[in-house]
Parts: sequence; structure tokens; C-alpha cells
Amino acid sequence: MPAEANPDKAAKAARTATADRTATAGTGAGGARPPAPASPLTERQEARRRRILHASAQLAGRGGFDAVQMREVAESSQVALGTLYRYFPSKIHLLVATMQDQLEHMHGTLRKKPPAGERAAERVAETLMRAFRALQREPHLADAMVRALTFADRSVSPEVDQVSRQTTAIILDAMGLEDPTADQLSAVRVIEHTWHSALITWLSGRASIAQVKIDIETVCRLIDVTAPEAGDS
Repeated sequence: MPAEANPDKAAKAARTATADRTATAGTGAGGARPPAPASPLTERQEARRRRILHASAQLAGRGGFDAVQMREVAESSQVALGTLYRYFPSKIHLLVATMQDQLEHMHGTLRKKPPAGERAAERVAETLMRAFRALQREPHLADAMVRALTFADRSVSPEVDQVSRQTTAIILDAMGLEDPTADQLSAVRVIEHTWHSALITWLSGRASIAQVKIDIETVCRLIDVTAPEAGDS
């Protein structure tokens, strides 16, 4: 049976992996540092944010990307339009944050029933296909979130990084490893890219579910190839 992943260590590794990816972007033009992280939300603010994300998901689920209009989101979540823009400066910011929220919910579901494969590659492939099928059940929502992720520019980097961290944490939990090697973290990045690409090609009608499954299973073999014992053999 696979070793049970430590959620806290997996999350820490996910943050480390994202930090490694963005280390070279730590300063902007002229050496300017990125803005300091925002203060934690109060309970009331968090509840308001959750209503906004729920409204975004509901609208996207019904009509896709074009159905998510900021005024309608504000009305559905019972917040002022100006307040909505303080939380999410644009529709792209909102939908990328919605994707992170959906992935967080998926992660919780996956932890309740973790994959049972003996090999890490099998567990990760099973996990990502389960997440893919969850998105498949909400094709309009999936399309809206993936389109937003594709359109995102540098101003949306914090939200995009959160999506990446959440995806990394899901993969690391499925691996069942508390301390992945640098090579394994590199493999995780390639797996993330492939998974997102598979979503795009499926949503555009250029790939079947069977083709997506083959691509995911193929790229997940990198995990076993980069395992320390594989390198020593």
C-alpha cells in the first residue's frame, strides 16, 4: 500500500515548488519587489468572498465564460459592484480564483478517498483522471475557468500561482511522498503542464477522453523514472 501523504508537508512542498518556479520573477523591472501579501480576511470578508466564488461558479456552470458578468456576480452574491472589484479586479481574476476554489474542493474529496495504486505514477494518473472527470461533469464551468487561465496576464500572477500550488499539492498527495526530490518536482511541473494542456484540447474538441487518459498515464511515468531508486539502478 502507498505511504500516507502528510498534507502539511505536501502543501509545504507545493509552496516550495511554486517558489522555485517564480524565483527569477522575484523582482520586476528596475529591481522592484512584488507587493507584500495581503492581510488575512476577516470571517465576514471570507464569507463574502465565498459567496462571490459560488456565484461565479454557478453562472459559469450555466453559460460558460460569457455568462460570467461582474454585475450579475455582484447581484447573485449580494455584494456591491465596487466591493466585488476590490476582491477581484477583473473577470479573469475572478474565474482563475474560482478554478483554485474548485481544485481545493476536489482535493478535499480526493483525500477522503485516496487512490489505491501501488506505484506513485498509477496513483497520480488515477487522481488526475478523477479530477478531470469532475470537470467533465461541468463542461461550461471547466471551459470558463480554463479560458481565464489561458487569458491571464501578469496582473493575475498571484491567482495563477494559487492554481499551480493547489494542483501541485494534489499531485504530491497522490504520490504519497513527504520529501520529493528536485527531479520529482520537475516531473510534477511537466505533469501539471500536460494536464492543463489536456483540458484545453478536450474542451476544444481536439482530444477524446481516451486520448486524455493515455496522455496523463504516459506523462505520470516520469514520477517513477525520477524516483531515487530508479536513478540508482
